[in-house]
Amino acid sequence: MATYQDGCTFCKIIKSESPAEKIYEDDDLICIKDISPASDHHYLIISKNHIANAKELKAEDEPLYDKIVDTVEVIAAQQGLDLASTRTGFHWPPFTTISHLHLHVIYPVENMSYLKRQMFRVNSFWFVSTDYVKFRFKTLSSS
Repeated sequence: MATYQDGCTFCKIIKSESPAEKIYEDDDLICIKDISPASDHHYLIISKNHIANAKELKAEDEPLYDKIVDTVEVIAAQQGLDLASTRTGFHWPPFTTISHLHLHVIYPVENMSYLKRQMFRVNSFWFVSTDYVKFRFKTLSSS
């Protein structure tokens, strides 16, 4: 059962209270087109369960996290994206614009403007890779 937070933009989209162009949906996730795309294709894979951001993930959230990452391949196949030219990652607090867990899927990286390349620079202070977040689960489970 999904949990929601009042006033959250993505929770409203999940509950169909706000418009968005959904391209994928299952019991745990939705994927929408980003309203301010960084390249020709820019999608957000969003957890239906309200979690503030990737930094807030707990050990018990690892299966959901894995499903989010696995969904990148589903979206890539559906939209005809070449994974070699696709950037994925999470904005890292405090550099989040919407406090609801979502993975960016951006393609092609080569068509990103200089500014967007900086905004979505992997493993910077503000944007981290899926591998970085996955590695954090190892530290969570060992503590």
